[in-house]
Amino acid sequence: MNGENADKAGKCPVMHGAVRSTDVSNKDWWPNALNLNILHQQDSKTNPMDKDFNYRKALKKLDIQALKKDLKALMTHSQPWWPADWGHYGGLMIRMSWHAAGSYRVADGRGGAGTGNQRFAPLNSWPDNVNLDKARRLLWPIKKQYGNALSWADLIALAGTMAYESMGLKTFGFAFGREDIWHPEEDIYWGSEKEWLGAERYDENKTRDSLENPLAAVQMGLIYVNPEGVNGHPDPLRTAEDVRLTFARMAMNDEETVALTAGGHTVGKCHGNGNVKHLGPAPEGAELEDQGLGWLNKTSSGIGRHTVSSGLEGAWTTHPTKWDNGYFDMLLNHEWEQKKSPAGACQWEPINIRQEDKPVDVEDPSIRYNPIMTDADMAMKMDPIYRKISERFYADPDYFSEVFARAWFKLTHRDLGPKACYLGPDVPKEDLIWQDPVPLGNKDYDLAAVKAKIAASALSISEMVSTAWDSARTFRASDRRGGANGARIRLMPQKQWKGNEPDRLSKVLSILEGIAADTGASVADVIVLAGNLGVEQAAQKAGFNISVPFTPGRGDASQEMTDAASFAVLEPLHDAYRNWLKEDYALSAEDLMIDRTQLLGLTAPEMTVLIGGMRVLGTNYGATQHGVFTERVGVLSNDFFVNLTDMANIWKPKSAQLYEIRDRKTNALKWTATRVDLVFGSNSILRAYAELYAQDDNSEKFVQDFVAAWVKVMNADRFDLL
Repeated sequence: MNGENADKAGKCPVMHGAVRSTDVSNKDWWPNALNLNILHQQDSKTNPMDKDFNYRKALKKLDIQALKKDLKALMTHSQPWWPADWGHYGGLMIRMSWHAAGSYRVADGRGGAGTGNQRFAPLNSWPDNVNLDKARRLLWPIKKQYGNALSWADLIALAGTMAYESMGLKTFGFAFGREDIWHPEEDIYWGSEKEWLGAERYDENKTRDSLENPLAAVQMGLIYVNPEGVNGHPDPLRTAEDVRLTFARMAMNDEETVALTAGGHTVGKCHGNGNVKHLGPAPEGAELEDQGLGWLNKTSSGIGRHTVSSGLEGAWTTHPTKWDNGYFDMLLNHEWEQKKSPAGACQWEPINIRQEDKPVDVEDPSIRYNPIMTDADMAMKMDPIYRKISERFYADPDYFSEVFARAWFKLTHRDLGPKACYLGPDVPKEDLIWQDPVPLGNKDYDLAAVKAKIAASALSISEMVSTAWDSARTFRASDRRGGANGARIRLMPQKQWKGNEPDRLSKVLSILEGIAADTGASVADVIVLAGNLGVEQAAQKAGFNISVPFTPGRGDASQEMTDAASFAVLEPLHDAYRNWLKEDYALSAEDLMIDRTQLLGLTAPEMTVLIGGMRVLGTNYGATQHGVFTERVGVLSNDFFVNLTDMANIWKPKSAQLYEIRDRKTNALKWTATRVDLVFGSNSILRAYAELYAQDDNSEKFVQDFVAAWVKVMNADRFDLL
């Protein structure tokens, strides 16, 4: 072979840039550029299902009783490639369900079991999720059998519940309805650390509650707290501080925290009988031939009694495959000392214990070992508040079982949304306050009469649109909380939130509530209908006769149905759509806008058209004129985009947040603007959308797109229409 041919033969014929990502992204070149990717993370191109596939409809074909029977049978069908401890997979399945649900945090509603995200990075490779890939692989034959009628998200959540039932717990119920994603949720901020289990989340001079919001876990790669103690150093009272904070940020109170800790550790065991250094990489970094399995020990069997997961080694109770009150008996009736597991992890073991009270080996029942406790378990004994709750549970096993069953249901359903999203025969009939219950609303009233009364009320377009927006903008697609349904804007704490302009809100509500009382419509419906009417009036002024789609049936929640403390996390601290910042933040106003837009479930084009429309409708907070690039306030025109893109203007900074727009020839001041106004002209992607809406032939398209995006926000929480 000559040199030329040899050179050609050694070259890959594929253009690498077309099939793999480059090591350098636009963000690396321009780190301060606005990242819009989070608005399109679950693009339809990643979804392999048919366009008309509807999971709720597919669920109707699911034989739920057969599924539950198959899952319970799986629990005791040990597989040689990953044998079950004591012949029962219950502990492993519970840990899988727990860690899927336990990633939820109440501050932004992200995480949780509702999307099946544990199948993807980073969660599938978190240190705290070690060997849960084996649990999902054990479930694959069941998923394969039931197919599209059963999502991975539902199966992962259900497996733990069936494990508890198979071990003797009377569970509180279960609901289906979680729809799978097909791509990692890269929009979730899990922390800024560049390495797992780092200790950077706390300043040593600050209290434990200084943990950065919205984070709930105390270290990168953990679901809750470090089982060995704070930063791996045993200290149960300090660990109690971490436990209390992290469970509170996952929407649990002290009693629920103790119940979940005890109930989770009543069954199963920790695994640390081996050398951690012999474990291979996590699933995302594993070799091709490992086929998605991680943490493989290729130096020995690495399974059964030789499994290494957390590094701690041992069971908590005498009978780890049975639901009983053994956890509290073991914890409270023994003295404990610090020990090291075979893997070198810190754990607690009893000083004196009868041989018959020790749990047996997972493979050989003739061998018994000491039980163990983690530092978090010892916190249940040493923290005064947790101790009192533990003693009550110990004295009343039935009460403990009931509290745990309810807390487990809450844990595995918190991010599923209101009961309208629940499907299946085991949905509890009881309404729970954390589900944000809303009664069914009246649909049979004279819609035209309501609109006529609103139109005759002398409310301005700005007042009607702003109030409807404020009522709806609390919605979070992450956990399906908030929104206009329920009209909680008239209740505590929302009616006093600064962002809702209490004085203006009180005036508008006094009128709309009267209309609701006179017509039989709910206040929630009247608020939205008023906003729709304002949009219609503004469109008519622009020369377009449109009817904003409206479906009646929203209900009005009562104060008794509303957990004020739980709703406090929904308070808006910024709103780019109404051009408002409560105060200056570390994140830029435009980054805050992107985050809020993603929680609303909106795309970048929908965000763009809504911002432009809200500006010309005069809905700015406090009636400021920033970004109101029009002489026709109250007219649904594309003036915002026309004037933003007009090169007859120049733009000059006035302060960190404010800018002036002046005439290029005369230098005369024309308008003022904020960062979120000007980003639609400076960011290349957003400018492309802005230019589209500024075109002479797109005035009608602008109005139509604004109405579509508006209706999407107003109906975001109408799960009764699913």
